[in-house]
Amino acid sequence: MFQQDFDLTPYTTFGIPAKARFFAEYSSVRELTKISRTPEFVENEVLHIGGGSNLLFVNDFDGVVLHSAIKGITRYDKDHETVYVIAGAGEKWTDLVDWCVAQGLAGLENLAGIPGEVGAAPVQNVGAYGVEAKDFIHAVECFDTESRKIIRLDSTQCRFGYRDSVFKHEAKGRYFVTRVSFRLRPNPLASNLEYGPLKQLSERIGHQPTIEEVKHEIEKIRSSKLPDPAHIGSAGSFFKNPVISRAFYQGEVLMRDPDVPAFDLKDGFVKVSAAWLIDHAGMKGTSIGGAQVYPKQPLVIVNKGDATSADIVNLAKAVSHEVNRKFGIRLHPEVNYIDSSIKVTVLGSGTSKGVPEIGCGCEVCSSSDRHDKRFRSSVMVQTHGLDLLIDASPDFRSQALEREIENVDALLVTHSHTDHVGGLDDLRPFCSPEPLPVFLKPDVAEALRKRFDYCFKENPYPGTPAFRLHNIDLNPFFIQGLKIIPIGVNHGKLPILGYRIGDFAYITDAKSIDENEIGKLTNLKVLIVNALRDRDHFAHYTISEALDLISRIRPRKAYLTHLCHEAGFHEQLSLRLQKACEDMHQSSGDNELPVNTDYPIEIAPAFDGMKISI
Repeated sequence: MFQQDFDLTPYTTFGIPAKARFFAEYSSVRELTKISRTPEFVENEVLHIGGGSNLLFVNDFDGVVLHSAIKGITRYDKDHETVYVIAGAGEKWTDLVDWCVAQGLAGLENLAGIPGEVGAAPVQNVGAYGVEAKDFIHAVECFDTESRKIIRLDSTQCRFGYRDSVFKHEAKGRYFVTRVSFRLRPNPLASNLEYGPLKQLSERIGHQPTIEEVKHEIEKIRSSKLPDPAHIGSAGSFFKNPVISRAFYQGEVLMRDPDVPAFDLKDGFVKVSAAWLIDHAGMKGTSIGGAQVYPKQPLVIVNKGDATSADIVNLAKAVSHEVNRKFGIRLHPEVNYIDSSIKVTVLGSGTSKGVPEIGCGCEVCSSSDRHDKRFRSSVMVQTHGLDLLIDASPDFRSQALEREIENVDALLVTHSHTDHVGGLDDLRPFCSPEPLPVFLKPDVAEALRKRFDYCFKENPYPGTPAFRLHNIDLNPFFIQGLKIIPIGVNHGKLPILGYRIGDFAYITDAKSIDENEIGKLTNLKVLIVNALRDRDHFAHYTISEALDLISRIRPRKAYLTHLCHEAGFHEQLSLRLQKACEDMHQSSGDNELPVNTDYPIEIAPAFDGMKISI
């Protein structure tokens, strides 16, 4: 059923070598149901892929990769105005478009030539030449991995957005698309002719074009601009076209370059051509290693034959950086970075006063060891192509400059105390042209609206940081498809949050954790947890209390943070924690949690600038 160490190169259009620990292909719901009951499926991260035309494997995938081979295209005539076409998720998208045009069914012809498979169309909400898949999707049939049953989502339930859908958020990893139903018109004449080069098609050919003529025109345009994945590796359009506020466009972008074109959208927004921005930033044809911005279409990054995933990532960063420098617009990839690794950077490991404390002349505060210099606590987590900041301390500006932080995709807030949110204003470089997403409890959101009221006014002062607040509770939520699990902890009597991201968890300012939340911390590879000092504190774990939690949870590695100067020198604390590891391994038989305990736990104090790879 499963193939191990499977070569994924033929399943992606970039053509960059990558392997999956396990791979399986299924041709029916029955086969998928059997796969979903296997230990390989249950015990590993699962990634479902289609034609691989929007994927970049940054490294080998340490989990299960599934591919649908469910085929078949069927039409159902409702009346003289409506025909439903149902296609299997494993059908090639180009084959479906060709089939519909041959049947005289209008709607999908503008989407001709797009690589990939039918199952990816609702996930990505693929679009081109003025049309998006959502315009014609009637319903999506999915396999629910939790109930192991087939469900049906109508177009509203799919929550389509620009290159977005519910399948990139809470449905990711739970619902696998098996079939897609499209609502089309039985009409050989094309009607969607308002976009770009299609506007002059009628005049050029002397009559209203047929859907077949539109399909051929688009295929000709695409072949003249876009590389053939069979010969040059790429993922098609690499970046999304930025959607920004009309006010930002007029007040900032046009002040930098009055020629930047934009397409008006509703609700005060405009869409800007990413290709134009890249071209006029002088990045067309730029290469890094074996990766190149395609000279014929700057929206595309190609593999010249020997590109590594790092070449692609670094070139994409360089393009985005240059566009932002010149136009003040940040480009976001349309391509999905598949990177199951997690990189954590400790930005601050100190308590609310930091170390050294102002006015303190103790030995620790006077230490010349850089490990004893501690900013207020926060971390940066990088995984799946996202840069996630947990807490914005009052030291964030210094932290960002020291660690050369160039991007923040979202902020996760543990609680509203100033040592964890005091740096909110310094996030302004990441708050335009779109507001920065912030995930937090409702009471924390209310507190920030009051404390940083100037950020939330209806007509804020130009340049003021803008945030889009997302209220969360103790249930998992998703950021661009990445699952985040909030951990309820008690900061004395104040309920606050920690966060689990994959095999990593971050907990700060905890004094206790309720039993129903402890279960969220099993089978961790890395835990960062607060440990203020040895003396008792009403709202923080002491070092011994943190060690008790670590002993119970038994992560592979644990690091202590939110340390004050009373915790002692970093070097001496490191030796003390090494001894605690040895004692813990010898007494590992009394665990209450159903986790493997036949490995030694590594425990060390965190320090500012520490980098952890998972």
